[in-house]
Amino acid sequence: MESATAAAKTERPRALEAATLCEAFQLTAAERPDQVALRTPGDAVSITFSEYAARVERIVAGLDALGVGRGDTVGLMLTNRPEFNLLDTGALHLGATPFSIYNTSAAEQIDYLFSNAENRVAVTERAFLPQILGARERSQRLEHVVLVDGEEEGTISLTELEEMGSSQFDFEASWRAVEPSDVLTLIYTSGTTGPPKGVQLTHANMIAGLAGSTSRLPTTPGGRVVSYLPAAHVADRYLHYWSSMCMGFAMTCVADPRTIVANLPECRPTVWFSVPRIWEKIKAALEAQGIADPEALADEQKAGVRAKLGLDQHDWLASGAAPIPVEVLHYFAGLGIPICELWGMSELTGIVTVSPPDRIKPGTCGPPIEGAEVKLAEDGEVMVRGPLVMKGYRSDPEKTAETIDADGWLHTGDIGELDEDGYLSIVDRKKELIINAAGKNMSPANIESRLKASHPLIGQCIAIGDRRPYNVALIVLDPDVAAAFAEEHGLPDSSPAALAEEESAQAAVAAAVEDANSHLSRVEQVKRFTILPTDWLPDSDELTPTQKLKRKPIAEKYAPEIEALYGG
Repeated sequence: MESATAAAKTERPRALEAATLCEAFQLTAAERPDQVALRTPGDAVSITFSEYAARVERIVAGLDALGVGRGDTVGLMLTNRPEFNLLDTGALHLGATPFSIYNTSAAEQIDYLFSNAENRVAVTERAFLPQILGARERSQRLEHVVLVDGEEEGTISLTELEEMGSSQFDFEASWRAVEPSDVLTLIYTSGTTGPPKGVQLTHANMIAGLAGSTSRLPTTPGGRVVSYLPAAHVADRYLHYWSSMCMGFAMTCVADPRTIVANLPECRPTVWFSVPRIWEKIKAALEAQGIADPEALADEQKAGVRAKLGLDQHDWLASGAAPIPVEVLHYFAGLGIPICELWGMSELTGIVTVSPPDRIKPGTCGPPIEGAEVKLAEDGEVMVRGPLVMKGYRSDPEKTAETIDADGWLHTGDIGELDEDGYLSIVDRKKELIINAAGKNMSPANIESRLKASHPLIGQCIAIGDRRPYNVALIVLDPDVAAAFAEEHGLPDSSPAALAEEESAQAAVAAAVEDANSHLSRVEQVKRFTILPTDWLPDSDELTPTQKLKRKPIAEKYAPEIEALYGG
């Protein structure tokens, strides 16, 4: 297998020894002035580190002219584009705290974030300008809106912002005044229930997390990475700070996450992180092309598949944010594409445990990274202590005290197991365990993983059985696989509504459920199911932006379908 690590020894950049991300960026930009730092597919936009640094300096002066200072917040509602990195990095150099807003956020949600963050400046693009201007009309604090892709009445263009700074502004004094304990960013947890909480991560938190994960995942500086996950999620923010600002990577910004797989061959990332659903969809696409048993391919054929995917030059590849079926891990390992499963959360700076690339144990998330202390409570809840534990939730001391105890242990809410080598396995969320009418505890995530692994036609599913006599499932078909299934069976309509009524699709799903049940204990088995005539999309009523199930909203929205499965 070709690998960047085979070509060059891994170095530890000086930036990872920096006290703040501002210092880290300055070191990286000085070491790699002529290297491309930020780009878009096809090099429609290409910015070198020297250009990046020069623009950051101008943006900092401009934000200063707008009255932004140390400790202030700056809201960003942008797609994955170089301007996000420029403005986020600029705000940091003022000692300010940038935070990102999910692009699908409704006006009410934006109002809530602005009320909590108390930002006076927001940065956006034309696509989201109506929502931001609407928020400004309702907000008593929001004064300035910066528009990155043009000019519009009532806004400040990015060009204007870069030109409005005072020549007397002392840029170096500004970024050198930033302290490790200053809040680096706010990550508003997308949450499966309730309003989001503003996780406060400091410069020291992030540097500790980046250093620890780099020790575990050997990586050649100056590589390539793709930014496509929502910037409001800790995974993309972590990638921005680690790969671009510390490791000197060329970052390709992909604005539409639906095109990520199509863009991989052009980007050829040397590291790549994805959520399980994307790995599952790549597997389904390869299987549809006849690659059912990767182990049976010759080495040359495997290399060809890796090259076609754009995953032939990686140092490491990872999956996280939700459990990934073991079958998926084995499939890609058979192609020479080992996937390191990781576990973490926003409150812990992103990554807490991750498998070493050369010692992967499928089904586990690896041992803790350097600087993370992990233990299990009596009920199996995973607890973490160390320098990567957040400062706390913004303006919510009560919730902070509930989450971090007096001894500094953060109670994660995840139920886990540790093996003899210290590898962590996540069983489920503490509050999401199914306890049936007979008092039996079981993991819905384990049941759901089995269902999805049993047939690629099952795109999403949720297992239900809490305080019930048996388990049932709501199943949603994968639209891409559904199209191929309809063509194969000569069906005229591959829409979710049509296919849910087709006997052949129902039979395929029924067989998949039977197969999944054969791998589950009797009490875990799914006794009844229904195929919903719809699709579940990221950041919807049913899924978070990283495609985690919103269990309580799903239970409420589909209450009639659930009751019907119990004969009610």
